[in-house]
Amino acid sequence: MENRELKIKAEQLRLRLMKLIYDGGTGHTGGDLSVLNVLTVLYNKVLNVDPKAPKKADRDRFVLSKGHCAEALYTVLNDRGFIADEELEAYGTYHAHLGGHPDVTIPGVEINSGALGHGLSVGVGMALAAKMDGKGYHTFVVMGDGEQAEGSIYEAAMAGNKYHLDNLVAILDRNGLQISGSTEDVMPLENIRERWTAFGWDVIDMNGDDIDDVVKTFENIDFSNNRPHFIISHSTKGLGVSFMENVAKWHHGVPKAEEYAQAVKDIEARIAALQNS
Repeated sequence: MENRELKIKAEQLRLRLMKLIYDGGTGHTGGDLSVLNVLTVLYNKVLNVDPKAPKKADRDRFVLSKGHCAEALYTVLNDRGFIADEELEAYGTYHAHLGGHPDVTIPGVEINSGALGHGLSVGVGMALAAKMDGKGYHTFVVMGDGEQAEGSIYEAAMAGNKYHLDNLVAILDRNGLQISGSTEDVMPLENIRERWTAFGWDVIDMNGDDIDDVVKTFENIDFSNNRPHFIISHSTKGLGVSFMENVAKWHHGVPKAEEYAQAVKDIEARIAALQNS
């Protein structure tokens, strides 16, 4: 898929995501929107996955460590054919299959996630298993920046370096906000680049709001350099919805009817502009 198509796809998914949250009455809207570009590129350009064979042995592994942003993942998995339309539309209803965090009963989901700080450790295990078994698949883990306060992440960081896991890519959704405010007020993270470089990782800065840069970054990962890869995806919380952008209260929240209408208007205008460009 070419970049222009990916940009249109991301906006169409953003529109579908907002409908999912609005109709379902629940969602971590801000972080869903900030990570959606990365998920769009991964599932349409990067990952070797097949909805007809979700457990094929040579598939790439994807772990959404920030599992509270399940709505973004569900939207993308539905678009790729892993999740049926009727399952997606049931989100937020009683006895719905899709819950507030991903679980392994959902096709395309590798691990139960949502307890923050665990995803990278599991990703290290997956990547190490591939090395031990002589397999060529890659493992990708998406983490939140508020999640970086979890100590288990740094145990995984040391292990990733020790075992030279160049088949492992950790992506930090660096939108700067968490449920209780700015990450730098709650638990400062900077300098992230120096920290992860010191752990021995190949550290890459990426503009997560820019599809072109997301594509270029993934295309230029060196999977033969004997180092795990850490991508700092600089993003905007609530990306693409004017009144949500960089507003901490939208970490979790459902728009009211007039807010939802405004969000749809914002997104549809961009889709029209992209289609006519």
